[in-house]
Amino acid sequence: MYSILRKILFLFDAEKVHVFSLKALSFLHTIGLLKWFTKTRVDDPRTVMGITFPNAVGLAAGLDKDARHIDALAQCGFGFIEVGTVTPLAQPGNDKPRLFRLVADNAIINRMGFNNSGVAALVECVKASERECVLGINIGKNKDTPLEKAADDYLICMQEVYDYADYITINLSSPNTPGLRELQHGEGLSSLLSQLKSKQAELAKTTQRYVPLVVKIAPDLVLEEIEDIAQRLILADIDAVIATNTTNSRPESLRCKQVAEEVGGLSGQPMFELSTQVLAQFVSALQGKIPVIAAGGISSPSDALDKLAAGASLVQIYTGFIYQGAKLVHQCAKSCAVFQK
Repeated sequence: MYSILRKILFLFDAEKVHVFSLKALSFLHTIGLLKWFTKTRVDDPRTVMGITFPNAVGLAAGLDKDARHIDALAQCGFGFIEVGTVTPLAQPGNDKPRLFRLVADNAIINRMGFNNSGVAALVECVKASERECVLGINIGKNKDTPLEKAADDYLICMQEVYDYADYITINLSSPNTPGLRELQHGEGLSSLLSQLKSKQAELAKTTQRYVPLVVKIAPDLVLEEIEDIAQRLILADIDAVIATNTTNSRPESLRCKQVAEEVGGLSGQPMFELSTQVLAQFVSALQGKIPVIAAGGISSPSDALDKLAAGASLVQIYTGFIYQGAKLVHQCAKSCAVFQK
């Protein structure tokens, strides 16, 4: 049924369909019909970062930027959902069009630019949700905030979402905010992480609740950069890493050559090998001291298993969910449940 519906939806503008589909999903959930189109969530509890996840398959950030559809998405079988990226102030993001399908490649290119309604609006949506799965909140900086003041934006968001998140992801790796990826490197990274960890300790003491900090990394890195970043993450005592975000690269195998020329981050099946290679390199460099959550190109249960085999503790899906629906979530969760390292 979803494959038929997808053919119809894909006839229209990608971003308009994205918004419509999420609203439709939430409507079906509200009237109690969504359960007829989804399967019961796979029960495969596993503990990572001190959190017990219902199963190993999560939704990556970017799909539900403002946390308006948590309950409907949770009913699609995810063990955890990551909302955002959210910034301190609302911002429109980049000019449209900014979302492009590469249908023959099972891929998407986006240059959304952290479009969101601001952290205060996201918090209100989270408070109104039923929260029936683990919730991660992904935070970033406003486009107009200079890099030297980026830490201020992350600290503001962290302060606002701390009480409502099961974990908080620091997005330093989106390719669509100018200069953002520079924050992944060198002493600037160490300084930023130090400030965030200090804030985490302060909030944990105040609230009597420890919320783990996760850092999301780009795939467009060489081994030397990965090893340096890994050491800085270990020294900062970061709780987990997400590998990886979208890529600026364009594999030769892409069939939708014209669409591939669009500027933005590529996600989906064509980046599976790159993201898995970077995942394995991070797992090795982190020496088992920090768990890694895998994202990037998961389009089948075997892809999810390959991520676990490469050392991931959990996996996240985004583009595969767009192309295949809740069926892929269920299939991947079932496969992960029987995976033995």
